[in-house]
Amino acid sequence: MNAMTLPQPTETVGGFTDRRQNGATRSDGPERRQFRDTRDSYHPDARELANAIDSYKLTHRRRFITYEELFDVISSLGYHKGE
Repeated sequence: MNAMTLPQPTETVGGFTDRRQNGATRSDGPERRQFRDTRDSYHPDARELANAIDSYKLTHRRRFITYEELFDVISSLGYHKGE
């Protein structure tokens, strides 16, 4: 039986080049975040939401999130639809 081999960090997989490297840091500066530059001028609740979204994206290795994921983040902060 042959051992299964995993693609190398720069190997082309499914038409895409995987450039991720385990434990590597970015050579062009810190990781870019969606709300990085304007967060200080936000209302505290908006800042909390921005931080929660960024945390979700980092945890789940997502650059963009869906509406369902955004709903989950908002719900996790305790927000709900009033009646």
